[in-house]
Amino acid sequence: LIAGGIDEITLSVGYRAEAIAAHFGDRYRGAVLRYARETEPLGTGGAIIHALRGEGPEPVLVLNGDTFLDIDVRALIRWYQAAPARVAMVLRQTPDVSRYGSVVLSGDRVTGFAEEGRAGPGLINAGIYVLTPEVLAAWGPPEKFSFEADILQRHCDTLRPRAFVTDAYFIDIGVPEDFDRAQRELPVIVAR
Repeated sequence: LIAGGIDEITLSVGYRAEAIAAHFGDRYRGAVLRYARETEPLGTGGAIIHALRGEGPEPVLVLNGDTFLDIDVRALIRWYQAAPARVAMVLRQTPDVSRYGSVVLSGDRVTGFAEEGRAGPGLINAGIYVLTPEVLAAWGPPEKFSFEADILQRHCDTLRPRAFVTDAYFIDIGVPEDFDRAQRELPVIVAR
């Protein structure tokens, strides 16, 4: 993020929040860090709303914390600024979508989502979004909810999210094998 020109970052933290804040402090490599502490799990949508409290109406870059995508943040922001939308999402081509479900496109617009379990190649949601806070105000249910299921999937026809497709390195640490793989691979990626 910092290499991509982001100089203000809000981290949504719950488990071990104090250890994370103690490690990074309020500045990291020149960027201002803020912490939105969750006292109980809020789901992805509730966490985003909680983190955006006090922010203005300008679009924000949102990233899932349990995935890593080696994306060119500056290129993503330039792409978004060329044709802004209420929601834009980053998609990643993958050889097997069964763990994630797949995303259906028409041109550069997301038109639907297929459930997890279908095997084979396709596009997956990489967990990176540019969105306007109004989206959450208009469609966000109270407190705890899933941004992906309750906003993106439920309101896909209305929102028509723009899609930024990439083949950049991606890892989701949601299963033990990939968490272990991340311990080996991410230090190499970060060192480049």
